[in-house]
Amino acid sequence: MSGPSRGGKSRWAEHLLSSQETVIYVATSAHRSNDPSWDERMREHRERRPVHWQLREPGSKLAECIRKEEANHPLLIDALGGFTAGLLDHDDLQWEQETGALIESLLTRTRPTVVVVEETGWGVVPATKIGGLFRDRQGWLAQRLEQQATDSWLVVQGRALNLTQLGILVP
Repeated sequence: MSGPSRGGKSRWAEHLLSSQETVIYVATSAHRSNDPSWDERMREHRERRPVHWQLREPGSKLAECIRKEEANHPLLIDALGGFTAGLLDHDDLQWEQETGALIESLLTRTRPTVVVVEETGWGVVPATKIGGLFRDRQGWLAQRLEQQATDSWLVVQGRALNLTQLGILVP
């Protein structure tokens, strides 16, 4: 599932798994020191999640974390921007290896797995090389994941659209 910032992606992802007894919630973003607005956003996420959900914060070891999680629990990965940002210093080959391992780990799962991907390509064209790299890698990863997904959602302005039902694959 993807969409812009503050569009409701996390709320929709949580809703999709709300009927599950136990959910493993995987947070990918690193803590940001001296960023009160980020702290507030993380507080909102924590308070909104059911207390019985389990939290994992794997840092750069996302694929390894997914492989280790119990196969009988649903997984919510929120969101891949932290994963992408953590790999910006990798060259293209290393990036492809890491994302290949991520996709492989997701394909081995049999329980519901919801992945949130920040949509970065609709906004301002980044003024820096690293900003452009983040945008391009994030868009590329979202497309690769969509090819494996059962459902693909776009969440924007608090509305969720099932792209699997509404969209046509681009050749």
